[in-house]
Amino acid sequence: MDDVMTRPATGATAAGPRRKPAAGGLTRDHATLGAVWILLAAFPFVAGNEFVVSLGIMFCINLILIASLNTIMGFCGQISLSHGAFYGLGAYTSGTLSAKLAVEPWIGIPLGMAVAALSAVVIGLPALRLRGHYLAMATLGFNAIVFVLFNELVGLTGGPNGLLGVGPFSLAGNALFALESMYWVVWVAAGLVMLAILNLIRSRVGRALRALATSEIGADALGVNVFRYKLVVFVLTAAMAGLAGGLYVHYNQFASPETFGFFTSVMLVVMVALGGWGRYWGPLFGALIFTVVPELLRSFGDLELFLFGLSMILVMLFMPGGVAGGLEALAGRFKRGGRS
Repeated sequence: MDDVMTRPATGATAAGPRRKPAAGGLTRDHATLGAVWILLAAFPFVAGNEFVVSLGIMFCINLILIASLNTIMGFCGQISLSHGAFYGLGAYTSGTLSAKLAVEPWIGIPLGMAVAALSAVVIGLPALRLRGHYLAMATLGFNAIVFVLFNELVGLTGGPNGLLGVGPFSLAGNALFALESMYWVVWVAAGLVMLAILNLIRSRVGRALRALATSEIGADALGVNVFRYKLVVFVLTAAMAGLAGGLYVHYNQFASPETFGFFTSVMLVVMVALGGWGRYWGPLFGALIFTVVPELLRSFGDLELFLFGLSMILVMLFMPGGVAGGLEALAGRFKRGGRS
């Protein structure tokens, strides 16, 4: 059969019927996204202090990470444990160029995204032919290799001591040291990523992704080039993770291998599940949990990790569809109650 990428889509696929967009191709989700981003634009003005603004910056960076991972796992159905590695490749590429060659972040970050995307091609070509836990193990192995390289390439990465001397963002030659200025950079980046993902999942390609997430055999029978779709989305989401890494390193002006290790990849998978696996708004809640909850639990000292794990178990027990799924179910009950 012809590839779905190269032939007109039918009125419905295994991923469900086509939703009629609003005028101009906009949907209700586009309007909601615009409203949410307008609200987030007010955050620096009501934050109260620089610490809260810094949490807002990390929320936007974490949102890029979790939203990109949700795209490959939630919408495409592929278990990836290498997102921490792509995050680190973006950070170390841009950070090293800045520290060693004084390359501006506006140039370094796209290069970091390109390195992350290229590495995704290298690992994706063999790994994406695997399925289930075999794919998870292959991507986990890649994450381990990259983590070792971050530690051993001391001349480039600084090794276990971390990468020092990374420059901040600058505009017209003026460094953007103020947290409010950095917030606008990550606010724009996160908004563009969320818009790109929304357009992707509402497109013909998005319907094909949901089809192969449901059944790769069924999607292949419908003419979807399963491997090509998986590879394209894997590379795209790796580039998004590289973007998050570049933003992180120039905000923090430092990078350490521990930030991009196996634990980070696992936690990102957990946040995808907690936010709402395969739900567009799930990453918003996952990023909020990932950013805020550890800070709230920090005062508990050694009990922090235990309480964090307990809270995650409780969420999954009472809201198996994640926070976004729980809110959808609650809204559905209210609607049914109103009709009755």
